[in-house]
Amino acid sequence: MTPVEFRRHLHAHPELSFREYATAAFIEAQLDRIGIEHRRIAETGVLATLRGTKTSEKENRAVVLRADIDALPITEATGCAWESQNPGVMHACGHDMHAAVLYGVLQQLAADPAFRGTVLGLFQPGEECNPGGASLVLAEKPFEGYDVRAVIGEHVEAQLEVGTLGFRAGKYMAASDEIRFRVHGTGGHGAMRRLLKDPVAAGAELLTRMIALNGEECVLSIGRVEAAGATNIVPDEVYMEGTLRTFDEQERGIIHRRIGNIAAEIDSRYGVSTHVDINHGYPCVVNDEMLVKRAVALAKAEGRKVEMLPLRTTAEDFGFYCRQYPAIFYRLGVGIAAGRSHTATFAPDEQAIDVGIGFMHSLALQILDK
Repeated sequence: MTPVEFRRHLHAHPELSFREYATAAFIEAQLDRIGIEHRRIAETGVLATLRGTKTSEKENRAVVLRADIDALPITEATGCAWESQNPGVMHACGHDMHAAVLYGVLQQLAADPAFRGTVLGLFQPGEECNPGGASLVLAEKPFEGYDVRAVIGEHVEAQLEVGTLGFRAGKYMAASDEIRFRVHGTGGHGAMRRLLKDPVAAGAELLTRMIALNGEECVLSIGRVEAAGATNIVPDEVYMEGTLRTFDEQERGIIHRRIGNIAAEIDSRYGVSTHVDINHGYPCVVNDEMLVKRAVALAKAEGRKVEMLPLRTTAEDFGFYCRQYPAIFYRLGVGIAAGRSHTATFAPDEQAIDVGIGFMHSLALQILDK
């Protein structure tokens, strides 16, 4: 099976986060066909292991190649021949492309295993929602006993030309947290304000103060507000929820405390009580600077087009790997014609798959050889 055929099968049979049972079974069957050892991980993920023939008996150097495999709750509208056969579910973020690249790399390594060290191919479930499949993978400690030289991941990018590679050293993608507020007060007739402890007014100020926290490396947005009153009825409770993105763990903690302090201050002035719930999501993606330097040099030496990337306020559970190991997460251009990811018409150019395979293959072997 070619990597493109592999991708099209996954695209036609998408599964949501932590439900990737058929996806994992398909991946296992394809790895069996090319003779690569593998096992399940995080229940619906697959971890492949390929040891090079030049590896000495006691040598434990390794690289981890990671691809996510989950899809999104979107009804596809691309009209392609391999369109999703699972109503309401679609590979709208390119995870099928990521998995195809990883499969292609493993396929090449299996055909020519004359390398030094061990390649661990991780088909990871559940990237799209908390707690993140990466955290579940690491909880099983699958890389203990290995000298992990790098965890390597990629993501398709429609803002880059097909085959262009995008890099950023150091902090790259944001930590993400879900924030929720329940503002409890005393509602009643809207004309009788002296009898109220108005959660709507308190909530409005809370929302305004939250938005004021936005800065160069802090993004906070409230996306849902519920106040089930009427023109002349003030409700007893207001509910709000949103997202917080930061790029530094210390700053993340500071913002969390400021959110609590602001809510307490507003409670005191309005006579309400606010329950603040901050659901910790993924940590920042921080790329190892030396790995990025080597990767950029390699890409240029191979004649590939390279672009350096700005900070990105979206989040990725790849950040969990960055906390424990040297790691690099880069972008693979699939062309602006692909459209926007997380939409029903997202259609990345499959010509990028061969570029992705070639570069990840050479980067893995270079890292193992150093």
